[in-house]
Amino acid sequence: MPRLRRFAVGLCGNPADGDDLCQMSLERALANRSKWQEGTRLDSWMYRIMRNLWIDEGRATTRRRETFVDPDAGLSVGSDGAQESAVELSMVDRAMQQLPEEQREAVLLVMVEGYAYKEAAEIVGCPVGTLNSRLVRGRDALLGLLGDTQ
Repeated sequence: MPRLRRFAVGLCGNPADGDDLCQMSLERALANRSKWQEGTRLDSWMYRIMRNLWIDEGRATTRRRETFVDPDAGLSVGSDGAQESAVELSMVDRAMQQLPEEQREAVLLVMVEGYAYKEAAEIVGCPVGTLNSRLVRGRDALLGLLGDTQ
């Protein structure tokens, strides 16, 4: 459940929409539990349901989170490092939301969730080579975006 929620939040860009997506995915899985094939990976099936729901709901055009304070304002606050870590995490999150959908999915599944390329490719429904290409482009774009913010 925590991994599903983390993936959902990553896709949606904020915890509230991520929780909604996670709940819809669980409801859809329970309603269609007879379609799950025993002997296959339940987590991969759930990720696929979640991804399909997200696409169906038009999450690709969801608004980006609003920032009420200049992103650089938090860089000089605090002395124990906690605020700096939160700001860095926020910058990574904003950079992730700027990636194209297919690159963001690849980065989330492989680099955040730790799936093997083959498993991640099955979840998103593409060949392993395509997933690898998306991951490389996404990682490079993410590093470029984060390099611009520092």
